[in-house]
Amino acid sequence: MIDLKLKITLLSDTTFGRGDGVAGLVDAEVQHDAAGCPFLFGRTIKGMLREECVNLLYALKQAAPAMSARWEKAANALLGAPGSSERGRAALIVDDAMIAADLRQAMAWQVANGALRRDEVLDAFTSIRQQTAVDAESGAPRNETLRAARVILRNTVFWAALHIDERRLDAQEVSSADALMLLAAVVSGWRRAGASRNRGRGEIAAALFEAGAEGNAEYIQKYLGAFAAEVMPS
Repeated sequence: MIDLKLKITLLSDTTFGRGDGVAGLVDAEVQHDAAGCPFLFGRTIKGMLREECVNLLYALKQAAPAMSARWEKAANALLGAPGSSERGRAALIVDDAMIAADLRQAMAWQVANGALRRDEVLDAFTSIRQQTAVDAESGAPRNETLRAARVILRNTVFWAALHIDERRLDAQEVSSADALMLLAAVVSGWRRAGASRNRGRGEIAAALFEAGAEGNAEYIQKYLGAFAAEVMPS
């Protein structure tokens, strides 16, 4: 098993809706834990990585069609393919993304001991944004279209543990080196996330680290450089 860490830094306010709202407050609520700290489901992150990978594969097919089959095979092994069997299960396992453990523990202690309320913690990391649909002809807001969504504030940092099951790669005859090169390329190109990401929200910076290592991005740089050398040989 290859263990990695994914760091996600929000560069703009971002909406990660959990699929429901709170009556009288917001139409789209963010996922948060018992202490009020926001987090992102691992399956949500994996889906966004898969979407970014599809974009990368499309670009590769246009620029280097002779290489596309190799990286499509690596993508299916790493992130899974629709309708795959047990043998073709995705090798990449993504844990939920949390704020830093020490901060999360401090907030949980404060809530448990009555120093803070859960809603106060949530309000410290988030804000509520309202928006409405506009009539294209008159330019006026349409009736009954006002919606409120909670956003996670910019500069919030999340960490998620990633695990690559090498046995699943072997079962699909994909090398760990190819999987790591592709993952590094996908993470480095990931720039937008969440709802309304095409309307000014959801700008992010993502980086990949070896498990236990913090403070440098040499891991992603190493494999990204190797990926570039493979797809753009001199």
